[in-house]
Amino acid sequence: MIEQGLQAMEERDIKVLRTSSLWETEPMYVQDQGRFLNAVCEVTTDRDPCHLLRQLKGIETSLGRRKEVEKGPRTIDLDILLYDQDKIQTEHLVIPHPSMLEREFVLRPLCELEPHGHLPSDPGTTFHHALAALATPTTPMSTVTPLSRGGQGTAGPTYRPATRLMAILNVTPDSFSDGGLHLDRDGPQITKVVSVFVAAGATVIDIGGQSTRPGAHDVGEAEELARVLPVVRAIRASPRFNAIPLSVDTYRARVAEESIAAGADMINDISGGMLDPAMLPTVAKLRCTLCLMHMRGTPTTMTQHAAYPDGTIQPVGTELLARVRAAEAAGVRRWRLMLDPGIGFAKYSAHNLEILRRLPDLRMMPGLQHLPWLVGTSRKAFIGSITNSPNEKERLWGTAVAVSAAVAGGADMVRIHDVPEMRKVVKMADSIWRSRESPFL
Repeated sequence: MIEQGLQAMEERDIKVLRTSSLWETEPMYVQDQGRFLNAVCEVTTDRDPCHLLRQLKGIETSLGRRKEVEKGPRTIDLDILLYDQDKIQTEHLVIPHPSMLEREFVLRPLCELEPHGHLPSDPGTTFHHALAALATPTTPMSTVTPLSRGGQGTAGPTYRPATRLMAILNVTPDSFSDGGLHLDRDGPQITKVVSVFVAAGATVIDIGGQSTRPGAHDVGEAEELARVLPVVRAIRASPRFNAIPLSVDTYRARVAEESIAAGADMINDISGGMLDPAMLPTVAKLRCTLCLMHMRGTPTTMTQHAAYPDGTIQPVGTELLARVRAAEAAGVRRWRLMLDPGIGFAKYSAHNLEILRRLPDLRMMPGLQHLPWLVGTSRKAFIGSITNSPNEKERLWGTAVAVSAAVAGGADMVRIHDVPEMRKVVKMADSIWRSRESPFL
């Protein structure tokens, strides 16, 4: 509903420049109602404040809001918090919003957009100061990233539910670990594989039609589409998998667009939108979730760029932040973004190990906070090197340790081949390092 509201704003020439993350909260005033989703956005408009308010109330009405109980259940609520540095007081509008400093669900997303912001009348009291002065809530707020069109989501680091398992379904002959295993793309064979994944505990399926191992050959757009689309359609044709989010591992905008049209839910781009300039605007148009991974160069050239003379965390974080800003500038909502540090991509063993050791530092870098993280270590070469396991299928125990390290470091989702085994590993790791579990959206 929030995304529909933003779309309606843009249809009325109220341009959305940036959004916060999407925050889930308990109801604040009237308790007998469901949990709320909250966000703050920055817009530009030529409308004066009163005209803007009328437009927003018209959008609420068009989306079905009927105000029956003050501060009670509602489909959507659009308020003006600030308007430049103006102070306005009329019968129907007060700016700054008179209740904004008492509401955590306003201040947390506002602090994301304006970390040093303050009220026009009180430059000495920042929004961060106001947030710190509020009483600690009984239930912490959590950021939520929608994964599927059916509303399932993953919560971010503030309130950490069970780690999600992304099962790898490569339909390629040359992927480094499972190339050729799933080349039979007819419906019964694919749905059998997915059934096994889901029964074993997978909550997301990641479909790949282009190998991205070091030195991989580029098969071209037409071949990638021919590999991926039948698989997406076959899975979506089975009602059993309606609630399972489907991710497509691609760096091509056309593959992304056609995959979403075929029934996929999110895009997993190893290049963070760098290998196809059309990717970010395409995802913005599709309004789907996008995972931005850190990589330098291409799969063919990335090993030539694995140089981090002053440490790995700062450059990886800085380069990921640049991709986040590029995605936001293209119109991708912040709550539609996930991040991946890119284990094994333009990184040697020492770099991968540093990322796993210091994942909390990476997650807490300014500009990257409150975003969910996907980490993929499964069967990768650095595990084989450390454990002397040249055969990828013999890297199970090393993968288990690396997955545990990712969970301990705050990963919200892990990308895996061996679903039954890693489900047990993640369940144990969650029990140690995550304080509580909760249902997803």
